[in-house]
Amino acid sequence: MEIGTITLEHIGYAILGGVGPVLLWLWFWLQEDRKNPEPKSIILLVFLAGATSVAFIIPLENAVGAFIHEPWWLYTALSSIEEIGKFIVVAVIAFRGSFIDEPTDYAIYMIVGALGFAAMENVLYLLDPLASNNITIALLTGNLRFLGATVLHAAASSIIGLSLGLAFWKGRAMSFLYLILGLIGAIGLHTVFNFFIIGSQNNIFPVFAGLWVVVIFILLIFERVKALGEHREVHENLL
Repeated sequence: MEIGTITLEHIGYAILGGVGPVLLWLWFWLQEDRKNPEPKSIILLVFLAGATSVAFIIPLENAVGAFIHEPWWLYTALSSIEEIGKFIVVAVIAFRGSFIDEPTDYAIYMIVGALGFAAMENVLYLLDPLASNNITIALLTGNLRFLGATVLHAAASSIIGLSLGLAFWKGRAMSFLYLILGLIGAIGLHTVFNFFIIGSQNNIFPVFAGLWVVVIFILLIFERVKALGEHREVHENLL
């Protein structure tokens, strides 16, 4: 059975190649939260919501992109749409009192939603080379997205989540301020990555290396936020 030039076999391989590697990243980040894991049903819902958000984020990006032609403004606009869109989807589902009981929960949910978005985006990127039976390009695309775009989505969204985590005990006004700073940081990282990856002229590995340096810092901040929550819990138990 075919859908245009794309068969169900192509779709199956695209899902396998686009979602499978993302699940490795998902497993990695959930291991960071294994001491006090989030409900599996909510994790699944947030992941699926992140994936389905592609259906409205990409058309919105296409509409905005038709009116903006200066590169920096274009990349900033597209990054803003993606980061704000992912945040709204995750916040509506998961940012409730019953689901948020420690500072790192914000980051975990944001990363899960971002990985859902990345998984669906990966599938769409793989469909074209698979439909053309260009397996080499499909494999190269999948590997590069595993090392680059998928990591970018998780890293950018984690900045928002960690910002909210740092404001966990600071009240609504400070939480809103930290949210704005987190969004600026996420959009900034996304914009810079897009600018350099598109202008890299196939020399993308220095760009990936810079992204992975950022990821290392994010992991250090994640551990810091986790430690703040654990210290607070110990303190409250002693009172």
